[in-house]
Amino acid sequence: MLHSTVQVSDFSLNTMPSMLNHPFNRMKKVKNIILLIGDGMGFSYTTGLRYFNHDSRLGLMKPTLFDHYFVGTQSTYSLDAKSNITDSAAAGTALATGYKTYNGALGLNSEKQAVPSILEYAKFRGKSTGLVGTSQINHATLAAFATHHESRENYHEIADDYLDERINGEHKIDVMLGGGTSYFSRNDRNLVEEFRKSGFGYAANSIELLADRNEKLLGLFAPIELPKHLDRYATTVPSLSQMTKAAIKRLQQNQDGFFLLVEGSQIDWAGHDNDIVGAMSELKDFESAFHVAIQFALDRDDTIVIATADHSTGGMSIDRNDNYKWDPAVIRSIKSTPAVIAADLHKTKELSRITRHMHLSLHQEDWKTIQTTLEMEVGDTKQALINIINHYSSTGWTTKGHTGEDVPIYAYGLNKHKFSGRMENSDIAKLLFEMID
Repeated sequence: MLHSTVQVSDFSLNTMPSMLNHPFNRMKKVKNIILLIGDGMGFSYTTGLRYFNHDSRLGLMKPTLFDHYFVGTQSTYSLDAKSNITDSAAAGTALATGYKTYNGALGLNSEKQAVPSILEYAKFRGKSTGLVGTSQINHATLAAFATHHESRENYHEIADDYLDERINGEHKIDVMLGGGTSYFSRNDRNLVEEFRKSGFGYAANSIELLADRNEKLLGLFAPIELPKHLDRYATTVPSLSQMTKAAIKRLQQNQDGFFLLVEGSQIDWAGHDNDIVGAMSELKDFESAFHVAIQFALDRDDTIVIATADHSTGGMSIDRNDNYKWDPAVIRSIKSTPAVIAADLHKTKELSRITRHMHLSLHQEDWKTIQTTLEMEVGDTKQALINIINHYSSTGWTTKGHTGEDVPIYAYGLNKHKFSGRMENSDIAKLLFEMID
């Protein structure tokens, strides 16, 4: 497995993706960049959010927060000989480096050469940097901005890189918040303690996050991914907006500015499961984080905020079976994700406990279906619940994988007009590189 490290000397005109011949070649220098990636968040998700937020059956739907800042779209395809649908690693690399690449690659171009990321370049220019996500923080999209590996599966090595690699003698990343304790506190190496010895604060829950006063911070709030927003306890696991606020609070102390990446990681995971409850839960969490970023940038003339997706997932459809009636009230009536409901039912074997999680009148055959799955695996019960909720809400899906359509770009602040129209995902990174200079 290739493991390449970008050196300071690599930050040159030969390795920087150029847009000098691009029509978007004149812009103002930015101090702060906040890039938010809703993993798997295609247009059907953000349109679905507008329906989801609409309480009345009549009247015009109010715009979502995203609607106010829509500027353009970007193409997501990868440069992969076997597939023309991207994975998160290839899309993350394009958004991070300005180079499209093959699926599974982190921070490498299609020739498997390490190329600098916008996070690394920001650190090279003296800015502070941060990674925030709801997956483990060494997962594909986040890792594409801070490491260089042939395979996104090198989770331990990626975690090691977050501590070991330096730019100008400093740690590459100043704030890291999300999941992944099992990758950072291992039998072979305790990265948590090493980060502490290197001057980082450490937070393991929401209370510790609020209490911490360190400028550099590692926060790990789950062994792997965080619970879905709908399933979190506020005292133990912070929301994406809380983590975003905590990161900005620290990063803005640098007079040279900062680069912050915020990922709504599990919009994608809900899409893979065809779980509309989880999808809307995670999308609301992501929208709140976008709001925090916008609030920071308001009345400033030195900050750009961009929200986009790496790809869409699941082929979500706002209706199924020609019903012409998507019913988000069904989704709002469910207070836990299907995974949590299924786990509870298998633990207790009490079918009646479903009413603690779902305020939904089910048909008798639905009760029988769920009862039958209690003799099977938890995953079977979870899938049965997903199928039932999709039926009652009239939510359609075409796949459990990624889909290849263009995805939206939302922007606010300095140079936001540069992201208007249609562009390649790699163009976003190219623009950000030039904005730093």
